[in-house]
Amino acid sequence: MPPDSLPPDPFAGDPQDPALSLDRMEPEEQDALSDEERDEVVADLADLAVYQALLEVRGVRGIVVDCGDCGEQHFHEWSLLRASLQQLLDEGQMRPHEPAFDPDPASYVSWEYCRGYADAVLSDA
Repeated sequence: MPPDSLPPDPFAGDPQDPALSLDRMEPEEQDALSDEERDEVVADLADLAVYQALLEVRGVRGIVVDCGDCGEQHFHEWSLLRASLQQLLDEGQMRPHEPAFDPDPASYVSWEYCRGYADAVLSDA
């Protein structure tokens, strides 16, 4: 979007612009992942690729996670979960994201289901 198509900044040139304080803030200290945590995220990314390959063709859209913080289920499509894990690997944290819009719970399975399904399919091969 070209800058001239945006509405004018109501604080342009204002020395009391509240956004100016953001420039003075120290960047948040990030805790780098330990080697063990990095290994776990890399393993999760590899597992996720297997789970997606096995389950997406069966109509599964992604993984559902029971959130300990809010007590609700969070539905993650394959690509969103992969991007979140990659971001965790690259930046040491996951940023908040928009929840899935009107997900069909029947189209999502738990990580444990994926693991069990993959173990069963791959042990038969």
